[in-house]
Amino acid sequence: VQLVESGGGLVQAGDSLRLSCTLSGSTYSGSTFSINSMGWERQAPGKQRELVAGSSGGGGPTNYADSVKGRFTIVRDYAKNTAYLQMNSLKLEDTAVYYCYADYTIRDSIGATMGARSWGQGTQVTVSS
Repeated sequence: VQLVESGGGLVQAGDSLRLSCTLSGSTYSGSTFSINSMGWERQAPGKQRELVAGSSGGGGPTNYADSVKGRFTIVRDYAKNTAYLQMNSLKLEDTAVYYCYADYTIRDSIGATMGARSWGQGTQVTVSS
């Protein structure tokens, strides 16, 4: 399973960006693959990684960090195994490396299951004044 991110860059405060994250490699012979959730975390220099937004999908909850509520929106395209993070009204403090994640379950032909999380490579978002 691989997650490929795109969409980061350098923008000015108040601008918008949209990050994309696409999952591939979900085909397992004789097994079923299901994505339980997708989301984004970020890590700013000198700070701990934090959850930005997460989507359980299928009518499940969507969670946002308090600092991004009302500005960021996570949207999933289930047909494309893709998650988008629409970021509006960007602030200087949004500068960070953004990492996409996906939680998934693989069930084999006899019903045994394995759950795991995969991460994208990270994409830099820099907001300047």
